[in-house]
Amino acid sequence: MAALYLGLISGTSADGIDVALASFARKPKLLAGLTHPYPEDLRRRILALAQGDGRIALDEFGALDVEIARAFAAAALTLLKREKIDATRIRALGSHGQTVRHRPLGAAPYTMQLGDPNVIAESTGIATVADFRRRDIAAGGHGAPLAPAFHAAMLAHDGKTRVVLNLGGIANITILAGDKKKPLRGFDTGPASCLLDAWIARHRDQPFDKDGAFAASGRIDDTLLKRLLSEPYFAESPPKSTGREVFHLAWLAEHLRGLAIAPKNVQATLVALSALTIADAIHAHARDAREVWVCGGGVHNPVLMAAIAQALAPIPVASIARLGIDPDFVEAMTFAWLARERLENRAAPNVYSVTGARGPRVLGGVYYGGG
Repeated sequence: MAALYLGLISGTSADGIDVALASFARKPKLLAGLTHPYPEDLRRRILALAQGDGRIALDEFGALDVEIARAFAAAALTLLKREKIDATRIRALGSHGQTVRHRPLGAAPYTMQLGDPNVIAESTGIATVADFRRRDIAAGGHGAPLAPAFHAAMLAHDGKTRVVLNLGGIANITILAGDKKKPLRGFDTGPASCLLDAWIARHRDQPFDKDGAFAASGRIDDTLLKRLLSEPYFAESPPKSTGREVFHLAWLAEHLRGLAIAPKNVQATLVALSALTIADAIHAHARDAREVWVCGGGVHNPVLMAAIAQALAPIPVASIARLGIDPDFVEAMTFAWLARERLENRAAPNVYSVTGARGPRVLGGVYYGGG
């Protein structure tokens, strides 16, 4: 019987915890998936920390670490209960945790994911692998993105270059070269849904723009778009990674200064920003791309998907669902796969060519379940 693994992640939007039950006997296979919502008060506190100035009482920080871990454990156990699978059948659980800060540059680079793996291991009884990013940063890398290594394992290619585009809060791309001798490449392009979600939450009190309706009701403001596109991050060369530390409402407010723009037009302009920066990155770094496969929550926003397709035409853009892969659980599967690699004491072979680390490293720490 093939070994079973769980992967868990909550992205920059903190809209819930994605759980994937997977096996990797012959090829990666998603057996079941679940999105487990955060308690609303916990989500509010996570977003306040991630989008704020980073100032927080030490006791509150410690409590968040434990409460997030409890939510992750509850998500894992909820999926196992639904699928009628005993926890003893799971070889390992890979927990990405909840990113609250990502500062891979500077004199003391760091990244911070909350969700104490000790609590998860104790609550579930399952060997928990966590803290995947910091070893890569210690080796001079960005610690992100990590998904490209799994994309390469999951999507064998047949001589044509393809791009995997993940639309989370932040957009990132994986470039799978048609020539297998070429190194794997990938990086964060900039915002996907984080600004869209934050803006509609402020003006419509909604967690996300369902079907892109708010953006579709507005029009692009060229002056604002030009200001947003002047952000230096977009012109940086990879390896690079980013997050809410750069792309947040205060950043947007700076670019809105002196402009009187209807909220719906700002939303439309933010869609254009995401689409254009994604397309620019692909045109610059994957000029021979023949197809773009999209995963992540943003795949369900038809307005964003249409804007990306228009910006990349004639390169075809489609949901990874067309390949028989659930677009909502690719990232969670990544951490199930990375947990397996850690237990086998294998360095993910392609990660360092993406992150810029000095070489391959075994990623993650192991926290065994049971007494």
